[in-house]
Amino acid sequence: MPSPSEHSRRSAAVTGAGGGLGRDIALGLAAKSYVVFGTAMSAAEVQDMKDASGGRVSLTVCDMTREQAVKAWADGVSDALGASGLDLLINNAGIPTPGPIEVLPLDAIRREFDVNVFGALSVMNAFLPALRKARGRIVQVSTWTASVPLPFNGPSGASKAAMEAFAAVYRAELKSFGVDVVVAAAANMKTGGPAKTAAALKRVADGMTSDQRALYGQTFDSFAAALNGMQDSGLDSVLAAKRVIELAEQVPAPSRAPVGEDADKMLRFAREKSDAELDALRLQIVGLT
Repeated sequence: MPSPSEHSRRSAAVTGAGGGLGRDIALGLAAKSYVVFGTAMSAAEVQDMKDASGGRVSLTVCDMTREQAVKAWADGVSDALGASGLDLLINNAGIPTPGPIEVLPLDAIRREFDVNVFGALSVMNAFLPALRKARGRIVQVSTWTASVPLPFNGPSGASKAAMEAFAAVYRAELKSFGVDVVVAAAANMKTGGPAKTAAALKRVADGMTSDQRALYGQTFDSFAAALNGMQDSGLDSVLAAKRVIELAEQVPAPSRAPVGEDADKMLRFAREKSDAELDALRLQIVGLT
């Protein structure tokens, strides 16, 4: 943990900071002289961040689905910060669970909600005392698919949409305490995410029975190729992180804002197009027309 002498600097906590977008956010905040804490999935990620940040970012291995582990991490960060509290919480951790809903085991969908929803909620609640002290800000990293959910990507869109609903409620409940809540709706990005998504897509395809392949194999393969292509050509992770940090510091705080041109376009479509138009669009996006 950073020394008490650093407490006069602005502070931030970033979940999922061991890789991908979260890693770049943590490094970007450290470069702006924040005291940065975060969660990682492994000791290797902790060491990598220590080396990359020159020790300016302190990561802790934490299972986001274990409420007591989250609370222990948050308590340690809050104790280190003391009376100054926490200026910024960026809820970034998340996992994908792609596949036809009929094919996906319900336990796999529950796992995604455990990480993306209940894990995020436990982090927010654990840090609220420290955020109230600093009259800080929460940034919930979301995705445009929360507004325009895609076929074969249902759990991801649904879990992020759930968190956007919770964020709206938190925004109202925390307003009197001076705590802002911002939703950062991300576009497709070049991060560690695409490799994980590609691996997840392959696991689902390989795990289909012959009957399931007959029903969904061709269309799922088209979706997988389209999704991999979108992510490979997406927004650079460092640029996406810079945009998230801009939203974290913007005054007054936006309620919801896009991260990337694709996200801006899709959020506009969600507002302007009819349900029938959106149904056609989501099929077109994943190559199913």
